[in-house]
Amino acid sequence: MRGLVAVVSVGICSAVIWLVNSAGRIELHTNQIPVQINQHSQELSSSADRVNAWLRRRWQAEQLALPQPASDLTILRRLSLALHGTIPSLEEIRAFESDDQPQRMERWVDKLLRDNRYANYFSERLARSLVGVEGGPFIVFRRDQLTDWLGRHLQADTPWPDLSRQMIAAEGLWTDRPQTNFITVARIEDEGLDVNKLAGRTVRTFLGQRIDCAQCHDHPFDERWSQSDFEGLAAWFASARLTLGGVTDSPPADSEPLVYRIPEPGQPEEEGRIVEPVVPFHEEWLPDEGSPRERLAAWVTDPGNRRFERAIANRIWGLMFGKPWHDPVDDLPHPSDEHADGSAIDADLLDVLGQEFRKNGGTIGNLIRIIALSDAFRASSASNSDSPAAYDHEVEQWAVFPLIRLRPEQVIGSLFQANSVSTVDQNSHVFIRLIRFANENDFIKEYGDLGDDELLQQVGTIPQSLLRMNGRFTREFTKADGFSSAAQVIRFSKDDQAIIENCFLTCLTRRPTEEEAAYFVEKSGLNLAELPESGSRDSNDKDNRQDEPADRESIDRQDESQRTQQRHETIGDLFWILFNSPEFSWNH
Repeated sequence: MRGLVAVVSVGICSAVIWLVNSAGRIELHTNQIPVQINQHSQELSSSADRVNAWLRRRWQAEQLALPQPASDLTILRRLSLALHGTIPSLEEIRAFESDDQPQRMERWVDKLLRDNRYANYFSERLARSLVGVEGGPFIVFRRDQLTDWLGRHLQADTPWPDLSRQMIAAEGLWTDRPQTNFITVARIEDEGLDVNKLAGRTVRTFLGQRIDCAQCHDHPFDERWSQSDFEGLAAWFASARLTLGGVTDSPPADSEPLVYRIPEPGQPEEEGRIVEPVVPFHEEWLPDEGSPRERLAAWVTDPGNRRFERAIANRIWGLMFGKPWHDPVDDLPHPSDEHADGSAIDADLLDVLGQEFRKNGGTIGNLIRIIALSDAFRASSASNSDSPAAYDHEVEQWAVFPLIRLRPEQVIGSLFQANSVSTVDQNSHVFIRLIRFANENDFIKEYGDLGDDELLQQVGTIPQSLLRMNGRFTREFTKADGFSSAAQVIRFSKDDQAIIENCFLTCLTRRPTEEEAAYFVEKSGLNLAELPESGSRDSNDKDNRQDEPADRESIDRQDESQRTQQRHETIGDLFWILFNSPEFSWNH
């Protein structure tokens, strides 16, 4: 038995040593060049030019100077935060800077979009608008299945109109046909589906307008949405029901098709007035054939329905910037009566984006590419003026990149990434991914998650600051030991300047200014690069001291160990400072 225990212990120890050594290697593949640029780059560039022409006309009309361009590293950080929910790794930064081929930024947008992290992260962002963040009725609702389904289609660049039609109209089992979870989330126990909830969510998500209040009365602020409009839209979902085989529009055996009834107070539901499914405008978009939900889905996504393309353009703009073009993201003004062609200064940018979105296949990826090529996304967050009022006007007109607080998942994602010089992704060691998965939800819950309203601008709180300053994540990630970033920066940086530079790149995706570098080198109180590692000595120095007492060498080793420990603590403190700087927790 003892022999067996010994063998098992050796095996476990060997496995742990292998994992630690493997994870501790710093392999910065700076010679890796991203994949080729998107094959439709010319069309996308033309679309971006049209967006930029609209923006410049607006800035000229508002007598604003063209925005200053942001640095390439700043833009890379914005892209990584928007598409992956984390800052870029030092490994990615080195590869980016070593890429000297033409159209580098365009190719890196493609590279980030092809990464699995984009599909995983963006599918979660979209799922929040589709089904919220709650678990829902578990027996008939699987949010994870819907999110995985979205991720696969984002990776495949499936057009958004196709996905939208499937979610509104799909039939089948919620595990086998994940898109049906958009319907099953509205189940009410013992009462079937909440058609009012489905109508409100459909219009908010796919058309970008809030009509929920019209369920009980005409919209108090928008005369275009009446109570009868809401009832007519809800009636399209009345035929949908849940069976053992999943969602279906087929009526029960030997019974009449289901209809939408609205009873008067105190009246049995079966005696309520019947509401026929109708649409509030453009009935000609309705196809003549198909189930009620299929016909509604076709109407919602019809190429003439500008509300549909404006809604997705506004949401993706918001996810890219952290702030939608129109706020709130799902309460857009009605499109102008005259179809915008981009030539008029009063045309909405969402019309221009929506048209280019349709023209380029209706895919989320191409919409992201167009926005990433825009002057607004590549603008500096620095103002052209010293006047606070002038800066506010620039922000209002998107002539500067808005300063936006990172969302909770971006904060913890950036902390995890900054603790590793290598990229933390699906190729990372399994225990690294498990650690992140196990801790991320706890951090987000403690930090404060806005749920469905994640694009609402939030004010920082004292508990959030204390969590970043004193939370266990910060304590763990600022230790300069093992294979943490701080330890590897010390180990592989050639001199003091390189140590400080790599710390800044790892945490803030930029190099320190001359003043910052000089300050931190001086304040450290150590010649960081020249301090020997624990246990190392110069051979000549050892020979010169061979006549000294034997305990002298032990004292020297202890002194070196203390100095090495002090060096590690100093760099750990620098990581702590950078983690808690406003620059780390803001997008800019």
